Amino acid sequence: MSKVLVIGYGPVGAATVSLLAARGEQVVVGQRQRPAMLPEGVSFAACDARDLASLRAATEAVGQIVLAIGLPYRGPLWRDLWPQIMANVIETAAGIGARVVFVDNLYMYGPQNRPLVETMPLSDLPVKPAARAAATRIWRAAIGRVRFAALRGPDFYGPGVAQSLVGATSLGALARGKAALWINDPDMLHDIAYVPDYARAVVNLLDAPDDAFGQAWHVPCAPTRRPRELLDIAARALGVRLRIRAMPLWALRPLGLFAPEMRELAEMRFQWDRPYLVDASKFKARFWSDPTPFDIGIPLAARSFAGQA
Repeated sequence: MSKVLVIGYGPVGAATVSLLAARGEQVVVGQRQRPAMLPEGVSFAACDARDLASLRAATEAVGQIVLAIGLPYRGPLWRDLWPQIMANVIETAAGIGARVVFVDNLYMYGPQNRPLVETMPLSDLPVKPAARAAATRIWRAAIGRVRFAALRGPDFYGPGVAQSLVGATSLGALARGKAALWINDPDMLHDIAYVPDYARAVVNLLDAPDDAFGQAWHVPCAPTRRPRELLDIAARALGVRLRIRAMPLWALRPLGLFAPEMRELAEMRFQWDRPYLVDASKFKARFWSDPTPFDIGIPLAARSFAGQA
């Protein structure tokens, strides 16, 4: 594999870097600030994806780019920055002939009433789905100039992953002996992806020939379970009683007066007011179909919040 630049060192970016470093690949982490710790042999390049010159300076001798940025969860920021970042990455990759794997989400499909598939049309409402749709149109328009693959997944979870629906406010709360927070109905089916599986899929695409590019792929999730079942697995692993605090959807906007993140979640209510299911049959047919079972992943993630992992 050629030298890989991983832009962004959040959960999926860090897990991808670890996988690549473990097998001896040349890896560079690029973002504005150096992470506190990097795997042995991994280098760092200070760069800002909002600045084209900065991005170009970080890509010397790079053959592949993983775009794994996580922006603050604010609609206006997404609307302004995602198209800008995507345009800069496209221009940088085109200039050096690098391939790009984008760690994407599923927002651009907007509200749907059936399992999500890669061929669904893009949504221009509300703000955050529209921002991801705008970024998608930019990379689609660049096909032919750049070899680009989008890897899309739902909410994710994993050891140490705090900023997630299945993170500090749910698994972490249980680990502290408190009630797990869930939005709306904890018996509504909802797919989630395991971060190590997400990273594994990124590496699959980095290893794949060019015919895997120019398209989107969905990350496989473990067979769908009810959130209540997943939280029960966590509670049993932690040795605590399961308690769930279900937040009704109508409460998101009023709570947003005091907690801005709740206001930002309100426009995404379609993720919780109906079953949220992901069809990853395309990826499974090409790569693998054995995502980590919840009975393995959930205890590992839960125990990480209790310092037991």
